[in-house]
Order: sequence, then C-alpha cells, then structure tokens
Amino acid sequence: MNTTPKITIAGRDIGPDFAPYVIAELSANHNGKLETALAIIEKAKQAGADAVKLQTYRPDTITLKSDAEDFRIRGGLWDGRTLYDLYEEAHMPWEWHAPLFEHARKLGITIFSSPFDTTAVDLLEDLNAPAYKIASFEAVDLPLIKYAAGTGKPLIISTGMADAEEIQEAIAAARDGGCRELAILHCVSGYPAPAEEYKLRTLADMIVRFGLVTGLSDHTLDNTTAITSVAMGASIIEKHFTLDRKGGGPDDSFSLEPAELAGLCRDSKTAWAALGTVDYGRKSSEQGNVKFRRSLYFVKPLQAGAVISADAVRSVRPGFGVAPKHLEEIIGKTVRQDVAVNTPVSFDLIGPAA
Repeated sequence: MNTTPKITIAGRDIGPDFAPYVIAELSANHNGKLETALAIIEKAKQAGADAVKLQTYRPDTITLKSDAEDFRIRGGLWDGRTLYDLYEEAHMPWEWHAPLFEHARKLGITIFSSPFDTTAVDLLEDLNAPAYKIASFEAVDLPLIKYAAGTGKPLIISTGMADAEEIQEAIAAARDGGCRELAILHCVSGYPAPAEEYKLRTLADMIVRFGLVTGLSDHTLDNTTAITSVAMGASIIEKHFTLDRKGGGPDDSFSLEPAELAGLCRDSKTAWAALGTVDYGRKSSEQGNVKFRRSLYFVKPLQAGAVISADAVRSVRPGFGVAPKHLEEIIGKTVRQDVAVNTPVSFDLIGPAA
C-alpha cells in the first residue's frame, strides 16, 4: 500500500511525488492600494508560482485597540508600534477579496487565504476558497483550526514558534474538525529570519514524526534556504512576495521581488527533479562518454594461439574493452585468433592457458 502523503488544491497534487508547490504570500505588500495587490497577483503568475495567498483579518478581529504595554511592539522591524495600528495599516480590506479572487481566477493562478477568525472563514467560504492556511501565531488557536477544518477544504498549518506537542495538538484539532487533507510548514517566525535558525533537519524529522505533506514557510532574505529545503523533503514553499522590496510597507523588506520569485519557482523544481529515485545505472547523458573510461587493449599484434604476456595488454582509455579488473586472469591465457595492435580485449578473443 502506498503511504506517501498527498493533498490536492484546485486540481494540483502536492506531496513528495510532485514538484514543489510554490505559494507567493501577498501579506501586507499591497501597501493600501488595490491596484498594487492586483499587480502582485499578475507578477506571481508570470513568475510561475502555483498560488498566491492573502491574509484575511481586520484590526479588531486580530487584536484590541489599546496603547497598553502588552499591545506595544518592542524591538525588531515594527518597534514602537501598537498591534492595532500595525494591523490597521497591514490588513487587506474585506471588500477587496472578491475582485482579487476574480482577478486570480481570470489569470489562472490559485488563490486562497489565511483566516484569523471565524468570520474570515465565512467570508472566504462565500468566495469558494479552495484551501485554508493557518498562520504560525494562530497554530495555538485550536477552535479556529477546527472551524476552518470543518469546511472540508485542504488545510495548511504553519508551525513557527510551536513545539512538537503544540504541532501535534494543532494536527489533532484539524482532524477532529474533519480535515482529511492536511499539510504542515516548518517555519521560523522572525521577520526576517536568519538562515542558520531554520535548522532544516527539523523539517526532515517532521516528515517522519507526523507523516504529513510538509513544507517550508521561509522568512529568510534569499532563496538558498528554500531550495535546500527541497532536498530535505519540502513539498510546499511559501515566500512573501512584493513588487519592490523598498516599497516601504510593513512586509516589503523581507519579501522576494519578481525576478527572485521566478528564480525560486525555477530552481526549486530543478532541485526536486535532481532528487529523482535511487538509481545506480548508467544514465542517458553518460552513454556517449564510455570512451573516457579505462579498459584493456592489446598493445602488440598476436597470432592465433599466442600466449598473452603482461606487455601485450594495457589499461587505457577508451572503455570498449573488458574492465581492467580482469587483467590478472587474462595474462597467461591464449588468443583464439590473430589480434591486431590497438584491439579492445574481449572474452570472445581469449582462449585457455597454454
């Protein structure tokens, strides 16, 4: 029985047996302009991404409007801001969702979103979203996971900041909610995150430990970590995507630009193709290079019945004769027929010892 995990989103199979599924995360990179969001979707399609992903929340559905210290960010990219103010700037207006979904479908690129509360799930269900993504910080919101799972759509859960027990709890909540197609993403919830903190061997362990389609939500500044993750078994790659890293938005500075996303789409598929299967046979690209291998050749002319002396045979290129490992067993044997100089040694030419 084949136990290789697989999920399917909008007709695209996702898992170890398929090329990596690349998600362009639009996040807050619309910078308050619907036209920018529409353009990001177009560029994601042109770059070769499989899907574009939104984030569906309002500031009042994700936090409380408060200036108290608990609600103020200290350090990092958004130092000094309150959560409410940050999310007021970053959120995707709900009235934009329908035109964005319509635009993506016209372009032929899959679109779905991360809901941050049940009302967001309801909105996305009205738009017939083909899948849902649970963001890392919501991985501990088990009621939200169950609610999203209850739609019956495929579910992807990011695991940044979650330990193994919390990941298992999130998986259990999804299953309890009725989710049958589930994937998890290894993630480091730093913005940006240093490559060395990703510890990609964890991703390989997650595949074995949880037995699910597994991928990477990558917040590093280039594609090296994402490409490497393919070799560790990643079936999904998610990266933040912007038109201009210097655009000044809250997420622009750690997002890929169009040429970089195109590189990710191309190179991740090349990495997956290079993995292939276990195969020790000669490959098609090697067939013409047999002349560069070594083999045994006669370097003296011999008459039929002559004894093959050590100075009559050498190991040389090309590789059309018998392998050099047979040299000792050939020395002292006879030749069955006349042999010209520079003839490849074959067992058909070799007779018994004199």
